[in-house]
Amino acid sequence: MMGDDYAAVKAARVSYGQGLKTPERDKALIFYLMEHGHETPFEHIVFTFHVKAPLFVARQWFRHRIGSFNEISQRYTEIKEEEFYIPENVRVNVPEDRQKAVPVEDEGLLEKVKDLMVKSFEESYKVYKELLSLGVARELARIVLPLSTYTQFYWTVNARSLMNFLNLRADSHAQWEIQQYAIAIARMFKEKCPWTYEAFTKYAYRGDLLEA
Repeated sequence: MMGDDYAAVKAARVSYGQGLKTPERDKALIFYLMEHGHETPFEHIVFTFHVKAPLFVARQWFRHRIGSFNEISQRYTEIKEEEFYIPENVRVNVPEDRQKAVPVEDEGLLEKVKDLMVKSFEESYKVYKELLSLGVARELARIVLPLSTYTQFYWTVNARSLMNFLNLRADSHAQWEIQQYAIAIARMFKEKCPWTYEAFTKYAYRGDLLEA
């Protein structure tokens, strides 16, 4: 992390050739900036996260273009057997809302779905390993692997773009899995920038999962 609440304050006051004042006035300024949509000062707070997530989550994440990503390469690294995501719940689509899926309270269905998925993962991994044993390059062998395969990446993002991520992903319309990552990101954001987080949830947050 580089910068904090005070970095945004200093960036805002530089327009007048001023800097930090009292904690009360500095916090009030952050709230003023957020309430009135003056967001560029928050670009001077920068985070770098090391993320491990299933491929389908990462592909959603990478759509947030104002940030920098570097991802592990499956051309150069071999996928390990345990690196597959198995869901904690089974969800069905809601007819009136194409973006929304709700969990089903059916343990039998959950076990059946998990069993089918695990069998599919095991078979695809078996084929992957067999292709490697035949001398097939990792860059080609990987194409048989499912979207549940875990990947890793570094994400460097300023607080303004991070808040946009939270608006879209810490929301019930986002896929459940990426919601969990967004909630974890929000916890760290709140810990490191408590004033900015409080102002964000009060004035600018458009989702429905986070609390002040």
